[in-house]
Amino acid sequence: MAKWTAADLPGMTGRTVLVTGAGRGIGLVTARELGRIGARVVLGVRSPEKARRAIAGLPGDFDVRQLDVADLGSVRSFARAWTGDLDILVNNAGVMDVPAARTADGLDVQTATNYTGPFVLTNLLLPHLTDRVVSVTSQLHRQSRLNIDDFDWRARRYHPMNAYRDSKLALVLFSLELQRRLTGSGSPVKSLLAHPGIATTDLAAHSSANVINRFGFLLNDPDHGALPTLYAATQDLPGNAYVGPDGLGGIKGHPTVRRPGRAGLDGSKANDLWLATAALTGTGR
Repeated sequence: MAKWTAADLPGMTGRTVLVTGAGRGIGLVTARELGRIGARVVLGVRSPEKARRAIAGLPGDFDVRQLDVADLGSVRSFARAWTGDLDILVNNAGVMDVPAARTADGLDVQTATNYTGPFVLTNLLLPHLTDRVVSVTSQLHRQSRLNIDDFDWRARRYHPMNAYRDSKLALVLFSLELQRRLTGSGSPVKSLLAHPGIATTDLAAHSSANVINRFGFLLNDPDHGALPTLYAATQDLPGNAYVGPDGLGGIKGHPTVRRPGRAGLDGSKANDLWLATAALTGTGR
């Protein structure tokens, strides 16, 4: 059976897609490919000028807007300014293994970028959404020991890689609970998950975890790393489908539907995390 590639993408003329963190890496490839097939692509990025340079000359209808998902003020301003339908939201922006720091809202920077900000953004844009939400997680969610009572790292000693793993499990649980709520309300919108395997991007360039990129021939390049996101954004899939590479361990390959880790299928934990996040952010109640 032929492997699915970007050449298999359907036409997207007339569709509007928002991709966060689309100025580089997998997010940029995602935006580029969706623009190529006719979608109107909004790039929500921290550095609009860099993003405009990155897409210069690419075919497609692109709209670059300032958005820092770690800054809830930026998230709320972005959502207030949105008008019209939004067919697809791709929660792609992320950071990995960064030092302890707090945002202007007092949130852990890594958790806010990877999970809390996307949680708030999705909830605020839900009235505009018509099709689906795709949240980009990581296979490392399987190694998480998420503490819902302290998911924002206020009481525990901060550990950068543990915070990364926890934020990615939080996204998996977010998708599960979002889908439950959407189904319960009768909404046709779907929540989906994608992970790139291990892709040779600069996400971990500053980190000891970047040693893996020395073995690039074993990994997905950014174009292949974006395929699970593109597949989740465009294919007919059940709610809360988890899409990743089909190779050994989900590290490399072409997109297929897999299963998240067991902890990511815990409905009770997903609801508890949602309520805790809603209480912390004042959004999603």
